[in-house]
Amino acid sequence: ISGVRKVFIGSGIRYDLVMADQSGYLEMICDYHVSGHLKVAPEHIARNVTDIMNKPPQEVFDRFRTRFSLLQQGKAKKQYLLPYFMSGHPGCTVADMIQLAEYIRDNNLYTEQVQDFTPTPMSVSTCMYYTVLDPFTREPVHVAKGREKQVQRALLQYREPRNYRMVIEGLETAGRRDL
Repeated sequence: ISGVRKVFIGSGIRYDLVMADQSGYLEMICDYHVSGHLKVAPEHIARNVTDIMNKPPQEVFDRFRTRFSLLQQGKAKKQYLLPYFMSGHPGCTVADMIQLAEYIRDNNLYTEQVQDFTPTPMSVSTCMYYTVLDPFTREPVHVAKGREKQVQRALLQYREPRNYRMVIEGLETAGRRDL
């Protein structure tokens, strides 16, 4: 288009599909279409939660992060990943959120986008939220509500001073006084 010099991706990419691609798609994106931050949505890393979400496991995200990091070598302008994580999804417990918070801390990730699960019409997750059952297996699913949902979100944003009390509450609930 006349007058357009660059086009940047602002909404994010499906990292799991990029990992299946062998055509150099990620290389092209990093070379021409990342303005500094590339958004991706692993949403969680606890296997039981990613399975319920129908998302790829943590290992796929880790491989993507490694590949993205390798593509940063030799670049004059560093690019960063901005992962999007979710709290309070059906199947997610306080212990799962602590696991995610440790992952974020241990991998030096920055979480700009955080969302507490909100039921939306016509989704499998909403069905689980209201029925407290996995519709495919008919097995019970843990559903955080009320205070536990607040604690889960606080654990995801553990660096925020305003969340200190709820983070302590979550750690004590899960028996993780070691943190």
